[in-house]
Amino acid sequence: MSDKYFIDTNIFVYAFDRENAEKHRKSNELIKHALKANTGCISFQVIQEFINVSTRKFVVPFTAQDCEKYMSSILVPLCQVFVSIELYTQALDIMNRWKFSFYDSLIVAAALQAECSILYSEDLQHEQKIGPLAIRNPFL
Repeated sequence: MSDKYFIDTNIFVYAFDRENAEKHRKSNELIKHALKANTGCISFQVIQEFINVSTRKFVVPFTAQDCEKYMSSILVPLCQVFVSIELYTQALDIMNRWKFSFYDSLIVAAALQAECSILYSEDLQHEQKIGPLAIRNPFL
């Protein structure tokens, strides 16, 4: 796990899913390693999606204060990619070329802009390569 990697939103969601012990364990492992070794990153989109899910779909929904605490201690230190015209342009190119949804294309574009070699996601095809980026499902 020494390569720089991008963490998709679902990894953060599973970090709170105690009903699926293996996904919970693996997610927390990836997040802890990302913070400790400074090898993982996310984009602004991951923060937005996580807050949306945590406040609406968690068994015990996050409060605004819960979100602020998790955001400042976990998400903000990992956030390296912010909205830009270049990001949108690259996402549209990926959407057109690879036939991903726009939001999945934004995640891929952010991982590429952050110069990651791995994108950890459950939502995309495991072992698919997009340029120098390999998509990996950490739960397989």
